[in-house]
Amino acid sequence: MHAVETTLPVTRVDAWAVTSAHCQAHYRIVAEAEPDVLCRVLNFFALQFLTPQQVSVMRDDDLLTIEIVMAGLSWHRAQVIGEKIRNLISVCSLDLWPAESARPEPVMAASR
Repeated sequence: MHAVETTLPVTRVDAWAVTSAHCQAHYRIVAEAEPDVLCRVLNFFALQFLTPQQVSVMRDDDLLTIEIVMAGLSWHRAQVIGEKIRNLISVCSLDLWPAESARPEPVMAASR
């Protein structure tokens, strides 16, 4: 027998990227202030072997506002991850925009 040496890629290959163009995606998530919400949101990035550039969280009574900046993924991949986050039961709203465009105005989230 002989050993086969393998190397793991530093980042996961983005099969959705038609070209090598990657963007910097900004996420703004408003969710119910539950203890596991932040872990659930960040887990969608961890499952893709992605580490955010910036994460900020603010709590206002019953709601958390989570802002995440993620670089190095295609716009389609950013949107797919956003839809998965949006489907979490505790998430009230999600805004996603690329770095090149203007930041959307925050909208008051309605309770589910």
